Amino acid sequence: MLVSFFRTFILYIVIIFGVRLMGKRQLGELQPSELVITIIISNIATLPIEEISTPLFVGLLPILSLVTFEVIISAINLKSRTMRRLFYGRPAIVIQDGVIDQKKLRDLRFSVDDLMAQLRSNQVYSVEEVDFAMVETTGKLSIYQKYQSRPLTPSVMSMPDQPSKNSPPYVLISDGVIYHEFLADCGRDEKWLKEVLASRRVTAQDVYVMTADKTGAYCLVKKEGAAS
Repeated sequence: MLVSFFRTFILYIVIIFGVRLMGKRQLGELQPSELVITIIISNIATLPIEEISTPLFVGLLPILSLVTFEVIISAINLKSRTMRRLFYGRPAIVIQDGVIDQKKLRDLRFSVDDLMAQLRSNQVYSVEEVDFAMVETTGKLSIYQKYQSRPLTPSVMSMPDQPSKNSPPYVLISDGVIYHEFLADCGRDEKWLKEVLASRRVTAQDVYVMTADKTGAYCLVKKEGAAS
């Protein structure tokens, strides 16, 4: 039992390390070669876990080899456009000025249902609203809407740029722990934080979560049972 546990743990660490080496991507953003590597690695890893008699090295060697191949190929692809096209393909424009390129869709084996589903996921419900749409090498559809169909933005309405008033809130305290790096990101210091905590008659240990933006506006939630 312990042997199986340790073998599984070692393979888990190796696979996590390998995935980190291959880069950070969401599952839907994997290139074809990366998806193939991921599937093969998952299949190889099950063999030493299920078969205790199989040497652990038999599983580790191909996994490390595949990760090495992927890292090398990725490095080559960064330097060579030809290799990128060979391994990843190239983007394809499937909608131009509201008109669907049916031949391109057939070449990509992209059905109308697939196209409409991806349009809807981008909050577009009519092909006529699209200036052009491109299927990326990951299979994701990138859309550029026609001017009259785009949502209103401050630039369109000629509103003045006020980034400080539109900054996201940063988590400054989480479960009693102060996040000093976020404190600096929102342009505040520990003196300001202490003053805020003192005004609320709490310490950092009494705070469940506290957020603040660059304007100094904050939200503080005390822990349950903390003194008022």
